[in-house]
Amino acid sequence: MAIPTRDAAAGIARSLKVLTDPTRVQLLGMVVDSPGGRALVGQLATALGLSQPTVSHHMRVMVEEGLLEREQDGRVAWYSVTPGRQADVTEVLRARRGAPPIPLAPAVLERITEDLAMRFRGVFSVETIDRYVRESYALLAERARITRYLPSLTSRFAGERLSALATVENLVTDETPEVLFVCVQNAGRSQMASAILRSLAGDRVRVRTAGSEPAELVNPLVINVLDEVGIPIAGEYPKPLTDEVVRAADYVITMGCGDACPVYPGRRYLDWDLADPVGLPLDGVRAVRDDITRRVRDLLTEIEMSAARVNGS
Repeated sequence: MAIPTRDAAAGIARSLKVLTDPTRVQLLGMVVDSPGGRALVGQLATALGLSQPTVSHHMRVMVEEGLLEREQDGRVAWYSVTPGRQADVTEVLRARRGAPPIPLAPAVLERITEDLAMRFRGVFSVETIDRYVRESYALLAERARITRYLPSLTSRFAGERLSALATVENLVTDETPEVLFVCVQNAGRSQMASAILRSLAGDRVRVRTAGSEPAELVNPLVINVLDEVGIPIAGEYPKPLTDEVVRAADYVITMGCGDACPVYPGRRYLDWDLADPVGLPLDGVRAVRDDITRRVRDLLTEIEMSAARVNGS
């Protein structure tokens, strides 16, 4: 293997120093994974829960180092990997994504367990809650490769799973219909469907999502096209498919994930043939959004008619 010159070695060292910041590595990965290999600061900021000035600062540092290039298009600026640096970026991201997750301190997991034990007091034992907390952490960190906000997402994911388990075991009397949307990455179609249904139904329907092979982040273009029509999605995150959320659902809607979802009797299963937003241009993602909106409206009508028949009204 050829030995790099001193100037080349110095350049490599600078790039590595730039990418020691985990937020920059995450932003770089999102740019690479974005449709067309380019992204906007606003989309990145929304997806990561950061301010636009913070994201702009990190992007400017990577532009100055030559990892990214900035292209002005009217009033917006697109960022993409600089031609000739794709191989370097790919190697950095491969190494980063292959690294083991940073373990949470035992005290953090114990605190999450204690908090959820108060929420589910009289429903589940502390031992059951502790098991779900530790399993949920492992699923998010190892399977979904989530690193940012891992403690809070572990708490939320474990709470959602325990809530579903309570429904399955008839430990709660809430008769609110439950809908589960499942796609491959839980970063596009299922997230759009759940956000639209929540917006239309409010508290009349309980909505969950999952992915057979969850991604790290919700697709920024999905967040963007939902925002265009006034539908919020803040705080959502890709999560693995688990057994209890399927068993708790009255309606299971799959989208391109094949037979990954187990089938249980007594549930309404639908498979929606939808284009995957990954790789689509903005107008293509909008078309998927509009298709899902029509389907969700029909689903909500079906749910309401079924509830009316059950209630005899």
